[in-house]
Amino acid sequence: MTERKPPGVPFESWVDKQIRDAQRRGEFDRLPGAGKPLPPGTDTSYDELWWVRRKMAREGLAVLPPALALRKEAEDALAAAYAAPSERIARKIITDVNVKIRDMMFKPPPGPPLGKKPYDVEEVVREWRERREAGGSAL
Repeated sequence: MTERKPPGVPFESWVDKQIRDAQRRGEFDRLPGAGKPLPPGTDTSYDELWWVRRKMAREGLAVLPPALALRKEAEDALAAAYAAPSERIARKIITDVNVKIRDMMFKPPPGPPLGKKPYDVEEVVREWRERREAGGSAL
């Protein structure tokens, strides 16, 4: 489509005409997927990361928190050890995953610590009352 929209013609009408002309020429007849249902997971809501999700699904990738990823890896390692062809390989699989499990157990979880402790409800209510009596706002 190389022709330009003529001046004075509403854009929608010009686009509709271009589509109708292309249909008459048969340009939509042999498109891949023509006459087939949309692939699963196709919805009408806009997702700006659609391409990331599709690539991750295509490549079998997943994003899990490190602890859950290690839990999954440990379960897979156990299954692999049970299916190992020799005792030496089974030991190696379990030894390798145990190193990762111990590292995770003795290191703090990734990400910043919360750095808070629970509030004392009675202290907060006492301060709330003082602020109300003084005529100040709650926060």
